[in-house]
Amino acid sequence: MAEPPNVTADHRQKHFLQRSGTDNHKKTEHHSPRSADQEAQRNLAVPFRGLIRGGMRTGKKVIVVGVVDPRPDRFYLGLSCGCGTSREPPSDVALELCVRFRDRQVLRRARVSGTWGEVDRAVPFFPFIRDQPFRIEIYCEQSRFRVLVDGQQLFDFYHRVTSLKEVDTLWINGSLSVTKLG
Repeated sequence: MAEPPNVTADHRQKHFLQRSGTDNHKKTEHHSPRSADQEAQRNLAVPFRGLIRGGMRTGKKVIVVGVVDPRPDRFYLGLSCGCGTSREPPSDVALELCVRFRDRQVLRRARVSGTWGEVDRAVPFFPFIRDQPFRIEIYCEQSRFRVLVDGQQLFDFYHRVTSLKEVDTLWINGSLSVTKLG
């Protein structure tokens, strides 16, 4: 089965997203399929922070494929300008998506110049099921991000951070495991 051209798992990671931080994995001389799979799993470990090469722009998309934990609480996805720290997000977050399982909410917000904006809550359905796989696609359009889950449009989020090329970091955290990025 052919993979999409933006897939970043295993050796293709360098073309789109690069894990940031101090992850220094030693490469071995022997590359069996199993060791490549293990390396890909380490590169996609949650919490994840990765570089979006060239930043976002109209027509670009980010794909996150994963599995919800068996006993999920919540998980987060974010697109930001820089990676911030573990205690403090960057000053500009173009989109923070929070999926809460207890009340079946999908919350979205942005942070501009260090200030969080209002939370958007309305979605037509709650697409995430515990212990089940999912595919989130975030399309960058001229005035908004269009977000689909498993091929169904979930919401549009209009840009608050307007310098899209500076939106260069994807981060993921919470009750999920990531299997593929693109």
